[in-house]
Parts: sequence; C-alpha cells; structure tokens
Amino acid sequence: MGPMTDTATEGAPLGRRERKKAATRQALADAALRLFLERGYDKVGIRDIAEAADVSTTTLFKHFPSKEALVFDESDDMKAALLAAVRERPPGRSIPGALREHILHARLLKSRDADPRFVGLVRLVDDTPALREYFRRMWLEHEIDLAAAIADEIGAPPADPGCRALAHFALEARSLGHDGPDPEAAIARAFDLLEHGWRSVCPGAPEH
Repeated sequence: MGPMTDTATEGAPLGRRERKKAATRQALADAALRLFLERGYDKVGIRDIAEAADVSTTTLFKHFPSKEALVFDESDDMKAALLAAVRERPPGRSIPGALREHILHARLLKSRDADPRFVGLVRLVDDTPALREYFRRMWLEHEIDLAAAIADEIGAPPADPGCRALAHFALEARSLGHDGPDPEAAIARAFDLLEHGWRSVCPGAPEH
C-alpha cells in the first residue's frame, strides 16, 4: 500500500496547483471584463485589474502577456469552432456557406439568449481600435489550420493555394463593415463573392 499512497500524494499537489492557476487566470479575465465594461477599455490600467483580482501585476503578466490578451481568453476554442463549421457542416451546404453562417453568428450574436456580458464584450471590441486590431491578428492566425481543413474536405493538397485563399478571405470578411450601417450585409456580400465569383456580385462588370 505504501507505493500507492505515495503516488496519490505526489499527484495531488500538482492537481491543486493547476486548479489554482486556472482559478487565478479566470479571476483576472473576469475582473478585466467587468472593469472594461464599467469604465471603458482605455480608462482601465493593468494595476487596476490586478488589484481587483487580488494579485500582483507580476502574477498577471505570468498569465496574460498584454492588456489586450485579457479580453481574449478562448483562442483555442474559437479555432475549434471554426474548423468544426467546415468539418461538421450540414449535407448540401458549401464550405463558403458554412463559414458564412459561422462568422455571421459569431460576429453579430443575433440570438436573444446570448449572455449579456458576452454581447457587451463584442461591443467593447468593436468600439476599441486596439482590441479590434488585436483580435484581427489573433483571428488570422487560424488561416493555415482552416486552409488545411478545407483542403482535407475536398481532397486537395494541404498547401493548395485556392484553399489558402478561401481561408484567408473568409477570415478577413469578419471585419468588414464594422463601422458601417449594415455589417451583416457587408459580410454577406463578401461571401457571395467567395461562393459565386465576381460575376455574381457585379454582373455588369466588363470582362477585361
């Protein structure tokens, strides 16, 4: 029984440390979002967030490399959902169509049941240039993985340039029209182009 007891004892502290680390990270993200929504992103400092979560600024930077990173704590989940939109699309739905639906839903949060704090986060990002640009860079980091998923779905080589182009422009389409009167229409028009080509969106355009 001795070795089994020793093994269990050795494993327990690691589990507690991981749980504590996760709890601290969550407390920081929650404090940051609350303060950003209450005061505005530019009026909240790193020290304010650390104090609200009852940790030091050194501890904060161990979990988050920048102030912007505090807003976005689910990059892996975002990538998984993006790839699932391609791989698990309904029968008969094209890849551009699946990406269009996924991006419109994620971008516009039309569901009435959406978490109000999450809706507030989306508005915060839209209204803060530094956060919009940070999110755009983070979002575009999924391009290679998305292109590989598209290529796998159609049986093309992983580095197929057409798949890479579709992935790139589908991801870029998310930021279209954020400051216009109808972001949904702007995104939909971009996907019409990706789905059907230039002729479908500009039928009167000259051939050359």
